[in-house]
Order: sequence, then structure tokens, then C-alpha cells
Amino acid sequence: MSGEPAMSGDGARAELTIDLGALADNWRKLAETAVGAECAAVVKADAYGVGAEPAVRALARAGCRTFFVAHTSEGARARAALGAGEGFRIFVLNGGALDAAAPSAYAEHGLRPVLGSLAEIEAWGARGGGSAAALHIDTGMNRLGISSGDIDRALALAATGGFRFELAMSHFVSSEEPADPLNDRQIDAFRKALEKLPGVAASLANSSGVFLPQKPFFDLVRPGYALYGGNPLPGQPNPMRPVVRLVAPIIQLRDIAPGATVGYNGQWTAKRPTRLATIGVGYADGFPRNLMATESRAGGEAMVLSQRCRFAGRVSMDLIVIDVTDVRDTALALGTPVELLSENIGVDDVGARAGTIGYEVLTSLGRRYRRRYIGGV
Repeated sequence: MSGEPAMSGDGARAELTIDLGALADNWRKLAETAVGAECAAVVKADAYGVGAEPAVRALARAGCRTFFVAHTSEGARARAALGAGEGFRIFVLNGGALDAAAPSAYAEHGLRPVLGSLAEIEAWGARGGGSAAALHIDTGMNRLGISSGDIDRALALAATGGFRFELAMSHFVSSEEPADPLNDRQIDAFRKALEKLPGVAASLANSSGVFLPQKPFFDLVRPGYALYGGNPLPGQPNPMRPVVRLVAPIIQLRDIAPGATVGYNGQWTAKRPTRLATIGVGYADGFPRNLMATESRAGGEAMVLSQRCRFAGRVSMDLIVIDVTDVRDTALALGTPVELLSENIGVDDVGARAGTIGYEVLTSLGRRYRRRYIGGV
């Protein structure tokens, strides 16, 4: 068995590249697909992990004028990135009207709440929250939103509180499954609810909803995941451009004999003379521990000099070991870049192998990476 010394210092850090040009192109594609509707952008969770400020600015330059966040703190970041210019709307999905600090936060940063209960609507009006808000109507998610039977009461409370609903929205349960009959039921329920809201703009479609054959675009679509390169059409070719690329240098190469084990608890055993490469990425960097390779599961994969290679053993806090035995390229050496996310291995691929979804992979990407933004104007 032999081992070469690890690289030292900052050279061991992985680099996460975010392509803002691809992000903008993805927004344009979604906007072109949603014929007749405005295309918004969901930039919650630090713009799905890619960085809220650069993402918001890139999307605004591409033509986006409406943004959705989850919390008022995210809204404040988005507003700071956009500046005080007119024409940009920022909706806060999780309401927040019941927070004592919310009215001032909304006013200070020019935010609009998405109100999803009668109590929130009443509280928003009682505290003089503002002149406009969005109304969330539940059509089957049973998570947030009022029932259609409460719309008349919601309108009365808004009138009493001196504000109006400028947008009515709901959320698909299974839009990534076009054949699911629940999609038609939700579209029908939303249309019936809108009959009580004449003159109010409507929004239902998320990323996958934009591609449903029913074309439930209404007045505004609000994609999130697809903007960042996630596939809105599971099981089909991804129509979106990849936005993130994660590359880590090899910090050690090692040869082991058949029968030797790798990683904690010896869960992976070499079946042949094996060459191993170690990289400085682990679950502390947001790369799923469930990508571990054991005797009973294949685990994660990486691209090494154009060769697809499998992980060996457990993903640990700071390190991943990769079986590079089949990489015959003589360029293989310390510092050779290893692709963990790229045009060859997408976030959906990583999510599937980890038993989760690409959304979780994106939003978990850690802060220890060296971040590099390209494609900005």
C-alpha cells in the first residue's frame, strides 16, 4: 500500500462555480414557455443556495420584475440587491403578518406579504400593513392557505383593514407528474376560487407547472428549482442549462490490495488491486452523507479525467474517497480536478443517488467552497 502526501493550504479547497448567464437563460426559457403570463423568480433559501444577491441582480438584468422569498430577512436582501428602483415586486411566501416587527420590515423594504389564513389577513389590516398583499388559497396541499369557502370572509377582512389583494396564488402538489389527476383537480378548484376574485391576478404554476400540458399559466408563473438547473421534467431530458459546477482537487492518491476496506466501519471492500483518490469535500460541505458506497449500495459518482468513477466507503465530514482504478490517463495526479456537479453529473443525479431530491442538494451547498461567479453582465 502506498500513499502520496496531501496538498496543503487553500489548494485543497473545492470550487463552486455559479453560471449567472445560464441562470438568466433559464429564466428566459421559462418566460418564453409561459406564453401570455409574467415570469417571476423564486429566490428563497439564498436563491436555492447559489447566492441571493448575484442571482437577483442577474435575473433582474434578464427582465424579471417579480420575486418570491420565504422570509422578510430574505426579502430585505433581495431589495438591497435590486435597489430602490421602481417596478420590482417582492412577495414573502410565509406571510409574517403576525410578527410584531413585520409591518415595519415590509414598509422599510417594500415587501408584500402572502397571507394564508384569516388570522393573518385580520392582523395585517389591524396593523396597517400596507396597500397590497397576495392571498394564498389552498387547493390540495393542506400546508398554507385559506380554503375557497373563506374567500368572502378574506375579502371582507381586507376591506376592513384598508388593503387589497393584488395576487391570488395556490401551489401544485404533484406538477412534476403530468399524469397525476390531482393536477386537473387543483386547476379546476383554483379557477372556481378565482370567480370570487374578479380583477385579481392569479398564479399557480411552479417550475414543473410551467411544462404541464394544461398550460396553467394564468397571469404569473413562479419557477424556482428550474431556474437553477434542476430538471422540471423528471424522467425526461432536462430542458434547463446547468447553473452550478462543483470541482475538488485530489489531495491524496493511494493503492490498496484486494480485501482492504475503506472508510469508517469498513463498509467498502476492494475486490481487486485498487487506486483511490481522496478529495476535501464531505457532509460538512453539504454533500449528502447518504452518497456513501457500501457492500450493498453503489453510492455517489464523480467525473475524473472524463471517466465516471464511484465513491468508495462512507462520505465523512470533510473527505470523500473515490475509486479511480479505471482512470488510465497518465495525467492523474495530486491536484487533478474531480467533478462532483457539472453538465455530466446534475443535481438531480446526485439527489437520486443520495435518496433525496436535487432541491436539498442545491440548498445545502456549503460555505467552505471557493465561490466563483461567471456569466454576469
